[in-house]
Amino acid sequence: MTDVTSSKSSRRPHHWRHDLIELAALFTAVVVADTIAKTIVKGPDGPYLLVFSAIALIATAGFHTWWARRHSHAPPATATPPATVPAAQEAAPGPAETVLWRMRTTVDDAPGSLAALCTVLARLGVDILTLQTHPLTEGTVDEFLLRAPAGLAAGDLAREIGKAGGRDTWTERADAHDLVDTPTRVLGLAARTALDAAELPLALRQLLGRCTLHSVPAVSLTGRPTGEQTPVEGVLEETVMKLRDPSGGTLLIERPYLPFTPTEFARARALVELDARLGPRLPRGRDVLTLPEGNEITVRRADQRDLPAARAMHDRCSARTLGLRYHGPVGDADRYLGHLLSPRFGRTLAVQTASGRLVALGHLLWDGDETEVALLVEDDWQRRGIGSELLGRLVAMAEEDGCESVYAVTQASNTGMVAAMRALGRPLDYQIEEGTLVITARLEPAPRRAERPQQPAHRSER
Repeated sequence: MTDVTSSKSSRRPHHWRHDLIELAALFTAVVVADTIAKTIVKGPDGPYLLVFSAIALIATAGFHTWWARRHSHAPPATATPPATVPAAQEAAPGPAETVLWRMRTTVDDAPGSLAALCTVLARLGVDILTLQTHPLTEGTVDEFLLRAPAGLAAGDLAREIGKAGGRDTWTERADAHDLVDTPTRVLGLAARTALDAAELPLALRQLLGRCTLHSVPAVSLTGRPTGEQTPVEGVLEETVMKLRDPSGGTLLIERPYLPFTPTEFARARALVELDARLGPRLPRGRDVLTLPEGNEITVRRADQRDLPAARAMHDRCSARTLGLRYHGPVGDADRYLGHLLSPRFGRTLAVQTASGRLVALGHLLWDGDETEVALLVEDDWQRRGIGSELLGRLVAMAEEDGCESVYAVTQASNTGMVAAMRALGRPLDYQIEEGTLVITARLEPAPRRAERPQQPAHRSER
């Protein structure tokens, strides 16, 4: 019901009392005229005056009636329609709370199968933001990004989708980062991989979602073949994906909760092929630091091309320093360097003097779903803040890449490493097993990659 008033009901009502008054006035005028006529009828012009008076009286009455009818339809001058609010607007609720969902379901490759899913989503009040299709040998996997009412449970959504023909339905909460369309995201990951070889494992994780990635070398640390030889085209086995590593060995990717599709396999293989074509590469940036005693050192990224300089640093380190770092026989330390400097296993920061001699290494290592930090500082350069500087930079990298925690494996007697971890100012967890100390620092992942943590003021760019 609205407050709109029709033009018919807005007219002024016509009352019969007005007509009665006008008729009485007319009769009064007639009586007055008759009296005057009788008075003057005896005169010579009496009949003529009487006729003229009757005509004037009729004309006046007609004019009065016309004037009254004309102005009776106009609204009162002081009447203003009240300000009204439609009832629908008064009862309109505020914006409903919504959440983002990622949903993947398999449907038959037949006309109308997608329309059936869309009909169900529309009935549930769910808005489809993005849609991807992954063709299979039999059927099609439809992947949606949905904005759904907050009260809609994942189980209810999957149940309704199942009634519409969807099977093997999987749902997961999404966030604003998932609003980026797939081509844009893939191009961004390709750009990151092109700039830094160490970005490939991270790019694969972001491309494929929650998955575990291992780099299995073709040759073990002892020099024996591992038996891992993947075909050039790769292997796809349901929840396991194997890709040939351009640097040798195999990239093993597992996602037990959700099978990989051929489309995802093709995208991952394209990133690996891009990495192979570009070859070894590192960001060119380097920072010059001034130590308290006035010496200048340079911090830069390192890779396997720094292997000779790293082995020379090993030769200058004491057995105790190497033992605290590698937790094993000192003679085996050199075997780990090729693994540690490989971009497949993480990132490495190197510290070199003004003469170009390597005096410290810091590693950020991808260990499945976890991230490890490790430091080695040459004996003559210890206790100068180099280890803390490297650790702070490695942790900043981990936060920038979305890591929720990092851990360091050392010995309880390694007071320098323990002090450096405490200096991070992050919540720490300690675990001691047979003299080995594992310190885990909980981090605050950066919301966007572009928001790089600020560097200390004493650093200068060259």
